[in-house]
Amino acid sequence: MFHVYHDSVFCFALTYLRKPYKSRGSLRCVSPGHSSFLTIMSAYAGHSSTADSIEKVDSEKAALAVGALPLADFDDPNINKEEAITGILEDDSPYPEVRSAVSNTDDMSIPVSTFRAWVMGFFWVIIIPGLNQFFYFRYPSVNLTGMVAQLLSFPMGRLWAAVMPNISVFGVHLNPGPFTIKEHVLITIMATVGWQSAYATDIIAVQRVFYHQTFNFSYQWMLVMSTQLIGFSLGGVMRRFLVLPPSMIWPTNLVNCALFNTLHAQSYAGMGNRGGISRERFFLYVFCGGCAWYFVPGYLFQALSWFTWVCWIAPDNVVVNQLFGYESGLGMSLITFDWSQITYVVNPLATPWWSEANVLVGFVFFFWILTPLLYYTNTWYSKFLPIMSRTSYDNTGAAYNVTAILGTDGTLNATAYEEYSPLFLSTTFAVSYGLSFASITATVTHAVLFFRKQIWAQSRRSIDEQPDIHARLMARYRQVPEWWYLVVFVVMFVFGIIVIEVWPTEFPVWGFVLALLIAFFYIIPIGMIQAITNQQVGLNVITELVVGYAIPGRPLAMMLFKTWGYITMAQALQFAQDFKLGHYMKIPPRTMFFAQVSAAVIAGTVQLAVQAWMFTNIVDICSTNQRDGFICPNTQVFGTASIIWGVIGPQRQFSPGQMYGGLLWFFLIGALCPFTAWLISLKWPNSIIRYINFPVIFTGTSGIPPATAVNYVPWAIVGFIFQYVIRRRHFSWWTKYNYVLAAALDSGLAISIVLIFFCLQYPRNGSIGANTVAKWWGNNVFLDTADGKGKAYYTINGTFGPSTW
Repeated sequence: MFHVYHDSVFCFALTYLRKPYKSRGSLRCVSPGHSSFLTIMSAYAGHSSTADSIEKVDSEKAALAVGALPLADFDDPNINKEEAITGILEDDSPYPEVRSAVSNTDDMSIPVSTFRAWVMGFFWVIIIPGLNQFFYFRYPSVNLTGMVAQLLSFPMGRLWAAVMPNISVFGVHLNPGPFTIKEHVLITIMATVGWQSAYATDIIAVQRVFYHQTFNFSYQWMLVMSTQLIGFSLGGVMRRFLVLPPSMIWPTNLVNCALFNTLHAQSYAGMGNRGGISRERFFLYVFCGGCAWYFVPGYLFQALSWFTWVCWIAPDNVVVNQLFGYESGLGMSLITFDWSQITYVVNPLATPWWSEANVLVGFVFFFWILTPLLYYTNTWYSKFLPIMSRTSYDNTGAAYNVTAILGTDGTLNATAYEEYSPLFLSTTFAVSYGLSFASITATVTHAVLFFRKQIWAQSRRSIDEQPDIHARLMARYRQVPEWWYLVVFVVMFVFGIIVIEVWPTEFPVWGFVLALLIAFFYIIPIGMIQAITNQQVGLNVITELVVGYAIPGRPLAMMLFKTWGYITMAQALQFAQDFKLGHYMKIPPRTMFFAQVSAAVIAGTVQLAVQAWMFTNIVDICSTNQRDGFICPNTQVFGTASIIWGVIGPQRQFSPGQMYGGLLWFFLIGALCPFTAWLISLKWPNSIIRYINFPVIFTGTSGIPPATAVNYVPWAIVGFIFQYVIRRRHFSWWTKYNYVLAAALDSGLAISIVLIFFCLQYPRNGSIGANTVAKWWGNNVFLDTADGKGKAYYTINGTFGPSTW
């Protein structure tokens, strides 16, 4: 049957999703959905071992075979033909990243929806959102991430299995046996749903602090549920585009998968057969070392984190500090010894190198070339301000006093604005706005040119037709009907209408609909880019711009529009990422649905309850001199943005003829760049142009501000070492250890941050070490520089800027 090996590979690939297998005689081409697919794959594997290696396959036919596989209906930079055909012949993922972290088998008998899993899941859904909401209003603060729950759930589950009596109550087994990997995944997904503070809670806090509005709990609860679960419903509907295709790899999930498999000592083919220490022991060593090491740059010797060694040599030279500094400079010092700085934006060990290279190209061009040109030519009066800052300034160089331009009714006092000052931004802040504009149009153009075939194909392809072992394994479970997600959408949409109409929000219903349409329009293109590149295009700036023009002078309406427009998309992609994690780990879809919905409802309710208690019981909360540190830094930023965009409005900032009006050209630049790349790819399809992704170039540095150069330059260096050099030269080591290393470093960092905060910073109101550790040279040298002090090139005498505005 398998006497013509080369042609059989070619034949199989050409009909990978064509007609089903109908003959048991000679060799036929088989549909992957058919049971005999696995039989043929086993035979291939056996033949391959006797034929020494896959290299014996005719190179031209192997290339044609992979080219014929419908793995992605676009030119996927993550695909390598040799690696892909190896995965296909092993009936595994064509992506080595996925093979190394995810098993290509599934045992449907493994318990998942157990009493133990639900109890532990709800425990974390209450504890983590509650604590994070409490510390959200404090500075310094700490965030308990989903990884904390992932780590601590493992010993908790093992302890439960060891000590809980094996009895049944009303037919429910209290101890179903050993703690399973699928229970662990379900618990982690529930904890991940609500670990971040719901974006809408910022609206409620800003209403209290800035506008002295306190609507009742019904308003608050329906607002939070609507903003959270509309995104969930859209993410569920879009799963056929963002979850089922094998090309949608969602790189961050691979770190979690590697951690699950390592903790539960799972073995599978994709790990490879490299010798050396086990993954479990490797994880333990790196975890302990990473946890212990962070005490050095995170507490004892913080100059290792902000390693601006050039600035220490010339601490008062403004230009040197602006070029080499990390606090307010452009980061040409290159080095940090702090993993929290390196992984601040996204883990470099989980992001494909070609994606990291696009981000690096964008950073170098826009922040190492364009920004200095703009700054040192004094464009936008920039030399009177720091070159990099997250602060908005007035014409004296002080932070912009937004309350000075507000009338008694919370709207703009035009006379006071004209008497006070226009608003100034640092050069990097202004450039980041331009890049946000470019990323919005580039995303649309890129999706139309490169993703249109994939989107159309996926709209007609069911789960059992996916060219992927994981989709075929998941097809055996009962799927979630799409009408379930539509019911959630309708209920949450009604909640939104009630919020708008019953309370005095000054937000029209058409604005609510427009915000949702913006989110809906961008979910698929932004989701595909994120799933492939590990970079997310944000809608926060464009929603602020749209509402500023459409509904000017209404700050509450601005916040509502931004939340429903931006967070709906962001939540949809967060849920899609969780869907993919469940997809990789083979969690039944209906169990996932109930876990995510219930976790979102409980987490949002807990956060609102904690916030209400804090504003009722903590004296002087959100004041700058609150004695316990509850100064609400995030609320201040959110409230200031509501005034800048909702009160001052973009008309006075970005319209033609205004100070930053030139940034509107970035919309056109963003639209044209992908079109240029597409035309070049038609002429030279196999050139480097296939790796150039303009949405990633424009949006990769969107974390600036509050991120700075220290979060990008060392990040790219680490990514180059592991995702390019080691992956190419030591592939077997990379396959076995790379994602375990990423998980171990992130885990050690998460635990160390929690220990430092609760043991050394939170007790005694931060006075531990205040007169010893905090004052020594290693914790102050980087602050005693022009970079640390945020000095500008010019010294301001009086005021600067235009005479009228």
